[in-house]
Amino acid sequence: MGREDRGKVWLAVAGVVTSNNGEWLVVKKKYGGLKNKWSFPAGFVEHNETLDEAILREVYEETGIACEIEGMIGLRTGVISNDISDNMVLFSLKAQSEEIVIQEKELYDAAFISPDDLVKDPDSSILLIRFSQKELQNRKMYDDINPGSQFGYTKYKLFL
Repeated sequence: MGREDRGKVWLAVAGVVTSNNGEWLVVKKKYGGLKNKWSFPAGFVEHNETLDEAILREVYEETGIACEIEGMIGLRTGVISNDISDNMVLFSLKAQSEEIVIQEKELYDAAFISPDDLVKDPDSSILLIRFSQKELQNRKMYDDINPGSQFGYTKYKLFL
């Protein structure tokens, strides 16, 4: 999906994927503002998926790593050039495997790296650096709630 196809309000997801020994899954993209920088796996939400489904898809597409959602841990929101609302929801994820398969069309590299090493790496994005300095506080997912058929939701999840 190109920039013009997304309209004026963008919705993306990113995942803080943690390995069994506490390292984070990070990627170096071949495009965009984070080109050649370590960043969390991320991407745009498709029209037919929830945010949590989108991050599981994005992580798997980029790295081949299947994950389990632990919770929602942050929101990044901004406006680009006084014209585009750019929003990203961040999730905490647990890696179900640690064998990376790099999506070479989009990525230069992907690796599990400790937060301490990332904070010292000049190639780390500001978001990685900020998250490495904070304790991750998870919100739980509730997917067994029905707010009422009058709304017409086909999927409904709360992160509280």
